[in-house]
Amino acid sequence: MAEWSKTKRHVASEITLLCNFHHAEKTRGFLSAADVVKADGNPKNLRTSDSAPYNLHFSGEVCLVNIGGNRVLHYFSHSPVANALMIDGFPVIKFEQSNEHLLLSLRIYGRGGRRLLEIDENELVYSVDSWDIELVGTALTIRDGLRKILAEIKFDPPQGITISRGIFARGGHVIRVEPDYLLDEKWNVRMVDTHSEGCSGAAFSF
Repeated sequence: MAEWSKTKRHVASEITLLCNFHHAEKTRGFLSAADVVKADGNPKNLRTSDSAPYNLHFSGEVCLVNIGGNRVLHYFSHSPVANALMIDGFPVIKFEQSNEHLLLSLRIYGRGGRRLLEIDENELVYSVDSWDIELVGTALTIRDGLRKILAEIKFDPPQGITISRGIFARGGHVIRVEPDYLLDEKWNVRMVDTHSEGCSGAAFSF
């Protein structure tokens, strides 16, 4: 923030994190150092408790959803909506085809019922309250502490998504996702290595 080109020093209190957009604005001179210092003192993400929206891009005539090693392959020629995971009749993971685009919607929760991540028609927002949030390439990991993974998602545009850890909840009904299975905690039902293809209704329903 103190502009290394002028100070030639690295001091932790003078360093902040910027998104790609604001970093580019700062580099080009459209965002002043004073505004960056002000934002660092009162970050917008902490005020709103959510990240800025991040847009995802999916398209095509099919989608592939891998949830805990269970796969859903949906052909949109059968139906414009792919409900990959339903809980009590409500779609908690859904792809929808609209004007040659595929729109993904889902919500992942933490153990205490706190919403960790939400995708609403390809707009991704995550809670900034988590201990660590890491987006490397197309892999998103949310942690609650060292080696304590709460959610793990790999986005595979244009047509796929892999969820290897997370909790999906609806009305007290909890579905836990682990790398090799889905577990319905209400009824203690485990789904392992199942495959659903071409369904027009719900692929996995609890």
